[in-house]
Amino acid sequence: MTREEAESVLTEAGQADDGAFPLLDAAIACAIHDYPFRNPEPVRTLASNAAERLAERVGSESPDDALAETMAADMRLNGDLLSYDHPGNTDVIDVAERRRGLSATLAIFYIDAARRVGVRAQGVDFPGHFLLRVETTEGPVALDPFSQGRLVLPSELTRRALRAGLTPHVADRLDVLMAPVSDRQALVRLQNVLFSRALRAEDYEGAERSALRRALLDPEDHRPWLDVAAAREKQGALAGALEALARARSVDDPAEAHRRISVDRVRLQLN
Repeated sequence: MTREEAESVLTEAGQADDGAFPLLDAAIACAIHDYPFRNPEPVRTLASNAAERLAERVGSESPDDALAETMAADMRLNGDLLSYDHPGNTDVIDVAERRRGLSATLAIFYIDAARRVGVRAQGVDFPGHFLLRVETTEGPVALDPFSQGRLVLPSELTRRALRAGLTPHVADRLDVLMAPVSDRQALVRLQNVLFSRALRAEDYEGAERSALRRALLDPEDHRPWLDVAAAREKQGALAGALEALARARSVDDPAEAHRRISVDRVRLQLN
């Protein structure tokens, strides 16, 4: 798959309803968009094997135990503690081969397997760390894909929230802390991680690609186009920055004045 073909997949995914969002295919397209012409079969094989094994477990175990045992024990997926900033930790193709990654990347495999066998699992955009919400007969529970799918107790959620800077009256509200996000939002969060890392490394081409993927995945949000424009401006591609700002302006929202200021700033550099 070429980078252009990956963009076509992401464009189609962006137009899909949340209920029909192709999480695994879109995640593969994101990975290939960064580094084209790679073989995605390890991802599909891992996903297929995980779903098959999970289907065998759910009949005799609770959904959360079955999911954690399948993904962490059977599939050997775990967080990369030794090289947390390794670039492969955000790439589903690399993660499928190394069986190590960030929580947000590992969660893609958890969610895909759960979807295939009817286990209700969604991502949770927890402050500073992506978690999973799994529905059980006793209510929702939180799992941490980075820590072998370990169950995160409510008291620990509150402690983590307080450490992340949330106020006490918010940190005590489990309905807020465990609010699920859509599959689209889960994948967009991963692209946000890539964008932040690329900016810190002054890799503005990488930042542009990750911002563009966010724009394609969520076409109703103007903010990714602002990030595309900023990354292009850093590269000196001012005409491309203006094009991205025009795309941002075409998305109707209250930030129109801010976008116009950005356009004027770039135009001044062209004159």
